[in-house]
Amino acid sequence: MDNRTDFLATIAGALGREPRTIPEARPEPLNNFAQTRLVGLSQQQRCDAFVEFASTVMMAHCELTSEEHAAEAALRLCDKYGHQPVVISGDARLAELGITARLQQACDAVVWDAAQGERNIRLAEQAKVGVVYAEYGLTESGGVVLFSAPERGRSVSLLPESSIFVLRKSAILPRVAQLATVLHQKAEQGERMPSCVNLIGGPSSTADIELIKVVGVHGPVNAAYLIVEDC
Repeated sequence: MDNRTDFLATIAGALGREPRTIPEARPEPLNNFAQTRLVGLSQQQRCDAFVEFASTVMMAHCELTSEEHAAEAALRLCDKYGHQPVVISGDARLAELGITARLQQACDAVVWDAAQGERNIRLAEQAKVGVVYAEYGLTESGGVVLFSAPERGRSVSLLPESSIFVLRKSAILPRVAQLATVLHQKAEQGERMPSCVNLIGGPSSTADIELIKVVGVHGPVNAAYLIVEDC
């Protein structure tokens, strides 16, 4: 402690002032953009901005559909990216939209089953297309948020050649600050947190070499956002 005191006194002397033992108060921030940026947009404006950024910057294919036509839209995307084999998350919300049954019927899709253990991962590795349900979209980054659970394995979106993310329009948030607020509120209410929270911003890519973006470097080569218009 004495050495530190002497050391700080030497520095203070070199600066022409007395040693300070009480930190200065932090200045008032000029803005609160971390919490307020994009918040003023309507849900439609958020969706438009999300699609624009995801399409042009993140190189993800974006398509809007209704609840009624969500299953057929998902099938068209599967056909676009190779048809089969297809692996689909065991998320009940995909089943409610009719997507699970339609893809099982038309593509012989395999549903992720937690009881199958490693077999799920082997199937995901061989799949042309993986279909998952996204919890949220992030307007600022054009990315989507996935919550992992036993029936919603991470491999479904990471290992297939192409990934299809089903996202509700009403679940598009301004930015990651609002996602943090949602998670904080869930924790305060005693809800069990997901084992993993994945923030995914389009297909795999890199711009390490001379800032030239190359898509399909590691992980899915294609990413499609199927946005269900529910508001």
